[in-house]
Amino acid sequence: METDVDVLIAGGGLNGPTLALALASAGLHVAVIDPRPADARASEEFDGRAYALAIASQRLLKALGLWDDVAPHSQPILEVKAAQGQPGDGAAPFFLHFDSAEIEEGPVGHMLEDRFLYRALLTAMTGRVTHLSGVSVTGQQSGPATVTAMLSDGRRMTARLLVGADGRGSGVATRTGIARHGWDYGQTALVAAIDHDLPHHGIAQQYFMPTGPLAILPLPGNRSSVVWSETDDNAKAIAALPDSAFLDVLRPRFGDYLGGIGLAGQRFSYPLSLSLAETYVAPRIALVGDAAHGVHPIAGQGLNLGLRDVAALAETLVDAARRGEDIGADPVLERYQGWRRFDATSLALGMDAVNSLFGNDNPLLRAARGLGMGAVTAVPALRRGFMRQAAGLAVDPMPRLLAGRAL
Repeated sequence: METDVDVLIAGGGLNGPTLALALASAGLHVAVIDPRPADARASEEFDGRAYALAIASQRLLKALGLWDDVAPHSQPILEVKAAQGQPGDGAAPFFLHFDSAEIEEGPVGHMLEDRFLYRALLTAMTGRVTHLSGVSVTGQQSGPATVTAMLSDGRRMTARLLVGADGRGSGVATRTGIARHGWDYGQTALVAAIDHDLPHHGIAQQYFMPTGPLAILPLPGNRSSVVWSETDDNAKAIAALPDSAFLDVLRPRFGDYLGGIGLAGQRFSYPLSLSLAETYVAPRIALVGDAAHGVHPIAGQGLNLGLRDVAALAETLVDAARRGEDIGADPVLERYQGWRRFDATSLALGMDAVNSLFGNDNPLLRAARGLGMGAVTAVPALRRGFMRQAAGLAVDPMPRLLAGRAL
């Protein structure tokens, strides 16, 4: 049957356009339906939103021809340190220390601002991907050979496959009847960019506080991104403070190892929860990113998990198309789900367990945590295993894009 496109992607954040470019690079006709106007995300101004890109994610961007454009704006992460802390007391000695030199793959990751990554995706889609911005998918109907999407501007589009890259509240998943499981953490993430007097030397730091973790992630120059998880009540009160008072509350937690600090951009906040789709696929439907698995930001793996989905789904669809298969058929989509579901779910639950373990302030448990993580640091094989997992190098089988190879 005739279709408007091969693959229709609902969601224009980061995962949707990345998937579109991967598929278009292999000759598939793709459309991205983005509810937000393109210029709403392609701002030139610094606002502090940034992501920790794992080595595998950086390789994917390179394979798609994007990395060289964004690399000058990135900050390599050379070391990762973690410690337990108490508000007002600073951090205890670091019980976990990862050094990029140990895995001989270069930096363990890169920090990259949202504005640079999105702009690169937007530019690369021009002329290669049909991009409808300011339009949303409001309905869908799957048939035996195609799926039809109803758009907010009254249009209808048909495709062989509809991909939900539309976040935790995925309309694609909801309309398909895909159930979700998970729970609210009772925590809210406070996100801000911080200027500081002293250089960070490319070191990312994570403090585990009783009310939630505090991550300090290096950005270019003497600037860092802070992702500060607090109980909902604490976060609501802190978010309502003026900038100067916000900094007064942050300083005892942040510490003075980077000298004086000040705000470098806007402040954001968002509630934290675990949200796992019961299935990643349905007739003519596939989910990627937060639409499939919304996770705690404790290890900065949210976008990286989504890009793993993108790499696996793109390879599955492209290989199927080259074999002459129907890319939206159930057997093809089951291959994608079989590839991704265990990895994503196990990592999501692992991050949930870490958050629960380190959110308990029992003195005996604090001591046991310190001993256990200290043992990881002391055993080179364990330490390198943790680092390779965080870097996205332990995915098995490894999608070609995550290995830096074209489809």
